[in-house]
Amino acid sequence: MKKYWWQEIVMYQIYPRSFQDSNNDGIGDLQGIISRLDYLQKLGIGGIWLSPVYQSPNDDNGYDISDYEAIMSEFGTIADMEKLIAEADKRDIKIIMDLVVNHTSDEHQWFIEARQSKTSEYRDFYVWRDAQENGELPNDLQSIFSGSAWEWDEVAGQYYLHFFSKKQPDLNWENAKLRQKIYEMMNFWIDKGIGGFRMDVIDMISKVPDQKIIGNGPHLHDYLKEMHHATFGDKDLLTVGETWGATPEIAKQYSNPAHHELSMIFQFEHVGLDEIPGKSKWDLRPLQISELKQVFSKWQTELGDEGWNSLFWNNHDLPRIVSRWGNDGDYRVESAKMLAILLHMMKGTPYIYQGEEIGMTNRPISTISEVNDIESINMYQERLAQGFEASDIIHSINAKGRDNARTPMQWDASNNAGFSKAEPWLPVNPNYQTINVAAALADDQSIFYTYQRLIQLRKKHDLIKFGDFELINETEAEVFAYRRTYQGEKWLIVSNFSEQSNFFTFDGKVDKLIIANMTDLSLDLNHKLLRPYEAFVVKLRG
Repeated sequence: MKKYWWQEIVMYQIYPRSFQDSNNDGIGDLQGIISRLDYLQKLGIGGIWLSPVYQSPNDDNGYDISDYEAIMSEFGTIADMEKLIAEADKRDIKIIMDLVVNHTSDEHQWFIEARQSKTSEYRDFYVWRDAQENGELPNDLQSIFSGSAWEWDEVAGQYYLHFFSKKQPDLNWENAKLRQKIYEMMNFWIDKGIGGFRMDVIDMISKVPDQKIIGNGPHLHDYLKEMHHATFGDKDLLTVGETWGATPEIAKQYSNPAHHELSMIFQFEHVGLDEIPGKSKWDLRPLQISELKQVFSKWQTELGDEGWNSLFWNNHDLPRIVSRWGNDGDYRVESAKMLAILLHMMKGTPYIYQGEEIGMTNRPISTISEVNDIESINMYQERLAQGFEASDIIHSINAKGRDNARTPMQWDASNNAGFSKAEPWLPVNPNYQTINVAAALADDQSIFYTYQRLIQLRKKHDLIKFGDFELINETEAEVFAYRRTYQGEKWLIVSNFSEQSNFFTFDGKVDKLIIANMTDLSLDLNHKLLRPYEAFVVKLRG
């Protein structure tokens, strides 16, 4: 495969509302991000995935867009956005914008016009249906945010489709004029110098609601090829699609350069491993490390050189990984480093979510009044009506609720964690006085420096970027070990995914230590006792 810049870097996701407030209104903003670029440069990242900053009424925290070519006033102005792109570029950091084109806000001018008349040129930009003859809903499709996916519109005299909030009507990608409007918008941002797009639920744009086809619809890849040709195809940009239903074969279709679609995808097979199969993300079960090994191994080996994968533990929709699958108590630092080493030694482009590099944790709540996220609130009301105990629903929200990832970035031990001098839009995690950037930078053994070192290693070693992957199966259940091999060089990666000690045996010869999450490491791997959450990488001899 041809080599690309986005295979060499580590990405960093910023949730702007929660990153840094520059004007003390309690809401993060673009100038706040600009003020922290030197910190990100120190970390070593090569790109920022910027969650939506477009104009929005904020029903779903910016993923409901009312104007694609304007900036939400809380975040700043177009001039601020242009400055962010320019200042990031000076530091060799690309800005990757969140492209939300499965739906818009119901306050977008297209939808306002579409409602008015069946003859409006914008009517067919959205998906409309009449009620059934008996007056019932068009069908039983459900919204991801609970309830029916159909909403009656009095002005329009029809139902419209929304797979998320009722204030997020789905776009009708079968309309060629709509597609051209989207491509024009994408080129507007490309011309401003952005480095690419992260594409929100892009696998849902080709839907057939009458046949209940929601994702991976019949024209999905046709649309992506058309988009590629009309926008970024002749430019050196990073494009990553959020594809919840992808398999390795589908991932090759998206990300093989010969197909002219995307650079890479986010696939989520590992994300569901602590859920009861066939149920929702709120129905919990313990993670089985053996299953995690098999999923990662499958994606590392089956994509081969025919596609490209993204590597991530966290994002704005997922709980904090150190609370979810690590240990955010006694072993917070060790387990956070272990999770970092385990993931960053794999093939693909790693994504760090803001605060992950200092080991930020979930923020538990005790009542629904503390919750901001629309998905969690809707689920709470729905399950309460179904007879679930309130305490059980709160337990699920504490484990999986999206607010966990959205608490303000913890910069220092000052009031509001240095995020803002005003009361933040979402409360700061109370542990900010010990878990913060200032403390991490002052401690040369902190989680931050492990992430920094991992980024440096990826830049320096093609083995990490392009080497073959081989899972080591002959281990104890909670030991996750694998080899990477490239042009005759071999590395061994070992992690104890447990708060219990475990033995690991390897009879090969070790040449040198590459990185570890603990000091005083013995390189004698013959029946080695791994400490809780111990992780290390060694170069093998011969």
